[in-house]
Amino acid sequence: MQSIPGMRALRTFVVAGRHLNFTRAADELGLTPAAVSYQIKEIEDQLGVALFVRSSRTIRLTEAGAVLFDAAVEAFDVMGRAIARAQRMTRGASELKVTADAQFAAKWLMRRVERFRKVHPDMELRFDISYQVRDFRHDDIDVAIRFGTGRYPGLAAHRLFDNVVVPVCSPHLLASGRPLGEPRDLLHHTLVHIEWSQQGIVWPNWRMWMAAAGVEDFDDSRTVVFGSSSDAIQAAIDGDAVALADFAMVANDLSEGRLVQLFEFGIRVPPEFAYFLVYPEEAASDPRVVAFREWILDEAAATSRSSPAGQR
Repeated sequence: MQSIPGMRALRTFVVAGRHLNFTRAADELGLTPAAVSYQIKEIEDQLGVALFVRSSRTIRLTEAGAVLFDAAVEAFDVMGRAIARAQRMTRGASELKVTADAQFAAKWLMRRVERFRKVHPDMELRFDISYQVRDFRHDDIDVAIRFGTGRYPGLAAHRLFDNVVVPVCSPHLLASGRPLGEPRDLLHHTLVHIEWSQQGIVWPNWRMWMAAAGVEDFDDSRTVVFGSSSDAIQAAIDGDAVALADFAMVANDLSEGRLVQLFEFGIRVPPEFAYFLVYPEEAASDPRVVAFREWILDEAAATSRSSPAGQR
């Protein structure tokens, strides 16, 4: 039987073949370039085949190396899918694994999980909290919450709610005596928001909100920009600023008194983007998926009913 290199060595070969650079491959693998080169040489000696053509500055796959590279990539893909399937099988019929980003999990999902458990006491939810987009073929997950367009080939996608951006602040700031009775009063406060754009769509900012509120001479050079919505929301909770925030992400903070919504209107995020519940189409009739889908869509509908109408 033909001797086959070990998985660790093959992974090193695949990463090196993808980068065509031993230094970059070493960075990804957490090895030294010399260690990468040594593992590649071991495979070549074992197989009796040259995998790379090396020069003083570049490397490239040989014809034989390209054949082995394509086969190794396919093998890792098949193995990854098999491992994910095996993990799902071992988890049992009563367990559902959900992946979501940290903001959605902290600000919306986790605050409602106890209600799910009361309705479905026989089911156990497990969570994968990550901003990385998980792959259903390779990762041990059943359903995902994704912010995007909802166009995911091979996946079912259910829009959860429209995103409406509203101004919020802490009750402490509201009670501080500095006026906040009309939109123009905001000019005397620290205003925070995030900057985000994708495919030509811009997340609502203070300049856009002020224009919608009729404040035409607004100077946005003094606004404070945060890298994440969570940081902007926390600045408002801490009492130092007025933040533009997605209503769904602050609904609990509003209902529990940590934040107050200023004024009755908000700006809708362009409908091309929203939070979606996503899962493989073939899992649509899985009782665990059905239970979670019905529950989260009901919860999302309740959030939508309490949301301001919004305007653009």
